[in-house]
Amino acid sequence: MTISTQDNSTAGNGGLGETPTGLPRSAKGSGRRLRGAVAHYLGSAIVSGRIAPGERLTGEIENAEALDVSRSAYREAIQVLTAKGLVESRPKAGTRVLPRSHWNLLDPMVLAWAFGGEPDVNYVRDLFELRAIVEPEAARLAAKRRDRNDVAAMKDALTRMRRFTLATEQGREADRDFHSALLACTGNAVLMTLSASIGAAVNWTTQFKQRSVGLPRDPVPDHMRVYDAIAAGDADAAAEAMQVLVQLALDDTRAAMQRPAEGEPSDLT
Repeated sequence: MTISTQDNSTAGNGGLGETPTGLPRSAKGSGRRLRGAVAHYLGSAIVSGRIAPGERLTGEIENAEALDVSRSAYREAIQVLTAKGLVESRPKAGTRVLPRSHWNLLDPMVLAWAFGGEPDVNYVRDLFELRAIVEPEAARLAAKRRDRNDVAAMKDALTRMRRFTLATEQGREADRDFHSALLACTGNAVLMTLSASIGAAVNWTTQFKQRSVGLPRDPVPDHMRVYDAIAAGDADAAAEAMQVLVQLALDDTRAAMQRPAEGEPSDLT
């Protein structure tokens, strides 16, 4: 079965996203879990470009049947997508995919959908540019404002990163905690609101880098240099160490994006 869509010029242009038996059987269960599975399926199709901006999902009944879910589960999934800026629904006009400029690209769930497949090169570049702008200066500020509890939280995260490694979920959780603790060190409430987004970006790029081979190097020493500078109150060294950390992560991600293309050069510059 297919998810039916209409573009701006052609009605009923066929299926984008083949699902011969609806959602995977493992997705069936509670209403909340089913809603999440439908949102994941549609969100991934939109973010990957299988359902393009401007296209209209033809109808609740048809698409609920195509996914083998209830109309209420489908409707709730559309509400999730609406809240993240991916679609809008209007009476009589139906549900249409919005331009990319409307999407909440820092939403952790949108990040998960993007990295569930082959992420857009420009999106990855933009994420690392954001990190390169925000995180070094956040590290600088953290070195000036950190307190004993902040430093202890960063040290604990580093200890767990080393113990579990980033090949495990426990290690990646520790990595997210490290970056969250660093933002907490700044004492800046606005910066701290970026914690979930930066943590999700770190998590999904780390998983993406390991999708075919292990990490090319151990990133814990890079984090340790950031920690040491912040703990010592050396603002310039903290900013420089974080800049290096982000650049190395970008280099690793660029290499991972080249591998599936069998040596073809990446456009991630």
